[in-house]
Amino acid sequence: MNRPMVVIGRNVTSDLVRFCGQTHRRRLLVVADGNTWPILGESAEASLRAGGVEVKSVVLTGREVVADAHAILQVLLACGGSCADFVAVGSGTITDITRFVSHRTGGSFIAMPTAPSVDGFTSSGSPLIVHGIKTTALAHPPAAIFAELAVVSSAPRSMIAAGFGDMLGKHTSVADWRLGRLLWDLPYDEAIARRCLAAVSRCEQAVSDIAAGSETGARSLLESLLESGLCMLDFGNSLPASGAEHHYSHFWEMKLLREGKPALLHGAKVGVATISIATLYEQVRKLSRTRLAAALKESRLPPRAKEIQRIREAYGPMADEVVKGQAGFIEMDEAGYERLKQRIMDHWAEIQGIAEQVPAPARMAEMLRRAGGPAAMRDLGLPDSDLDLAAENALYLRNHFTVCRLARIVFPGASLARAAASSDFTRAPRQG
Repeated sequence: MNRPMVVIGRNVTSDLVRFCGQTHRRRLLVVADGNTWPILGESAEASLRAGGVEVKSVVLTGREVVADAHAILQVLLACGGSCADFVAVGSGTITDITRFVSHRTGGSFIAMPTAPSVDGFTSSGSPLIVHGIKTTALAHPPAAIFAELAVVSSAPRSMIAAGFGDMLGKHTSVADWRLGRLLWDLPYDEAIARRCLAAVSRCEQAVSDIAAGSETGARSLLESLLESGLCMLDFGNSLPASGAEHHYSHFWEMKLLREGKPALLHGAKVGVATISIATLYEQVRKLSRTRLAAALKESRLPPRAKEIQRIREAYGPMADEVVKGQAGFIEMDEAGYERLKQRIMDHWAEIQGIAEQVPAPARMAEMLRRAGGPAAMRDLGLPDSDLDLAAENALYLRNHFTVCRLARIVFPGASLARAAASSDFTRAPRQG
């Protein structure tokens, strides 16, 4: 896919109008919500109209805008079949909604981020809530991105910290990607993995500026997020930048929406989940080959009926869709399970090498707090029990081999996921 043109600076609405003229975009629908419309949407519409572009606008309504059928329908109705192209004014949710609608209507879209809160601006997938399940729909990247630096740097601190949390999660997503390549034959590209980790490193080096809310920090964070999105775009899916930490986040979001509660910022959830996943990798580093051999000898293939029952208890009416996505694991026979265990044994040194590259959870927590973001369940306003639920059930969301899946195999009789979820870094302190 073609990479989008990216402009980060001042007075980018002028650049937007110029781009539309040069690329013959004459009919546009500006998509915003109640927060982003006064911040940037209104001025973008005015500039486009002054530049001779036919413009319509839709300001999405609702207590919380979610990338679901309700929001998609609002945009489709506002479009009315008369707008060929779209402008997404907002952060991740607005961008994903606009990306999907523009793709399905045969148009294109331009992104105008209002906060450096997610890495999906440049990607080709749209994470949507479909029948209650977090699903990534194939769409397309934006034709261009215009980020007004004054707006991005003035975003709420919680959204800036969420962007940092989303970036920090690349440590564990790349580790899971490497694990999946080694044990589940998932497609992989080392050059892209290195690019993703380099983007995280640049972001971490700028944490003081990011925490201060400076324009320098906002630019560094946004550039890192855009590079992460480009890694997904260049590879063709989300594997480089979405591992078990994202599965936790998606699990919590789905649960919150089912309960009629706000979904919370994606990157904030990812940041807290990353600490738990880093703790899993820390436990893998500590497991000797001798203890591994003993554990694998005891490990048994979970009965198919028991696995399906677990999914039904965790996902309720959405269980059938989840089960379909887990066919590779659920339909595995005893011989296949034994081959997988042997593969783990044969590659244990490499697995521990992958784990060694994941920063310690204490460092993760310290970095998140420096950036002003949550680093524990209590900071998210979620109970510790939700961390247990994610640790036990989020692995069913994708047909990937992550460290959570590894834990099920190498720690028979006890859930490493639950043990790691009990980390002092993520749980509320015990009383007494």
